[in-house]
Amino acid sequence: MEKFTLNLKICLTLTMCLLFMGFSKFKLLDEQTDYIQQLLVGHYNEELETSQIKHYELNVTNSGFCRYKRFFKSGKIEYFSFNLMKFRDLHYQGTDTTGTLFLYTKGDDVIVQTYNDKNEEDVDTMANYMSIPVKKIETKDLTELTEQIKKTNARLLAQK
Repeated sequence: MEKFTLNLKICLTLTMCLLFMGFSKFKLLDEQTDYIQQLLVGHYNEELETSQIKHYELNVTNSGFCRYKRFFKSGKIEYFSFNLMKFRDLHYQGTDTTGTLFLYTKGDDVIVQTYNDKNEEDVDTMANYMSIPVKKIETKDLTELTEQIKKTNARLLAQK
């Protein structure tokens, strides 16, 4: 009977460990995507576009999508989205105080859509980069952003 009880305890312990490890994987992915989103939103430069932009949305989902939506005062809406697994590289153009962050993908993997544009027709196309206006971003932030996106890619690939 003692042998049966010992085996039962071992099985329960292993089951609990596997269960906790399974949930920790999702938590780590959530933490990484939250960190990427906080870094992008924290350095987003609203001041450049206040004359034209009413508000914006910048989200990084735990399923690996980076979404950027701008709502113009004229009613026009611009939407950009790509899967982080398609991320290739990032470049920064600007000064120490303001600039533009370019997130490049492996191919034409960025969804670009415009709605309610009074001057032109609605656009639905693909691009190979997404640009985000940023301020006060340092080299270490850019390096950390690249590393976090690559770590997130590895986790997303492991889930598939």
